Amino acid sequence: MVGSLLIFAREGIEGTLICSILLTYLASAGRRDLFRFVFLGAGTAVVLAVAAGIVLWIVSRDAFINSTAQAWFETVVFAVAVAVLTYMTFWMRRHSRNMGRELRVRISGVVSGGSGFALALIAFVTVGREAIETVIFLLAIAYQSSPLQLVIGAVIGLAVALSVTFAMYRVGLRINLGRFFAIVGSLLMVVAAGLLADAVQNLQGLGVLPGGSMTLWNVSRTLPDDTGIGDVLHGLVGYSAAPTLLQAILWAGFLGVGLTLFLRPARGRISAPPSAPAAAV
Repeated sequence: MVGSLLIFAREGIEGTLICSILLTYLASAGRRDLFRFVFLGAGTAVVLAVAAGIVLWIVSRDAFINSTAQAWFETVVFAVAVAVLTYMTFWMRRHSRNMGRELRVRISGVVSGGSGFALALIAFVTVGREAIETVIFLLAIAYQSSPLQLVIGAVIGLAVALSVTFAMYRVGLRINLGRFFAIVGSLLMVVAAGLLADAVQNLQGLGVLPGGSMTLWNVSRTLPDDTGIGDVLHGLVGYSAAPTLLQAILWAGFLGVGLTLFLRPARGRISAPPSAPAAAV
């Protein structure tokens, strides 16, 4: 539940911010007649992403359930989710401050040209990217969470995203997006580490990686990872009731290196030596 909440909060904020920037710019330019193209592009992207997610879910869960093919499919989804989630988390950290300005520059030419199709395409591409990322991440988490947990987390995360965007653009609340994405990004790095551990577990079960029998402990009777709190922890941080040595090493290594790089202060430009203070006017 927490995993889908974090994913929907992060991706939802970025997606809704993009739509809000588009609509705000159009309103300030007196072109509310182009609103429908923004809704058309964003809505089409969401519908196609949901349809793709449903198809992939049905194929992966029903067509070859509990088979070797499904294990490979899950492993690929885990790997792709880890790579994309990590990349986009770092990308958002670098671009969160300039995202609005860059988007306004892109749409200024579209508005001046009066092209509704081009505006819809901008909304489709930008929102579609977030929607596809969300589908990939949810597919990865879905294998360790119940559908109810996923839905509850998604609804809460989407509500958080919409509330933040509404507060920023309607109520006038100033929110430090850089700090917000730093917090959410750090939590998502933990989710990515858990998905990496799940991929390693699958590869060990398939015989691709060694050490499948080298378990550090086994608390399946006390805190199983397929029910209750253990199931929640499994979907959130990759908890395993019987983790292998390789799983633990890669989980800790990925999280340690990832958080160190993600949270380190950005290098600032070397400032020139201070000059003599100017005379007060």
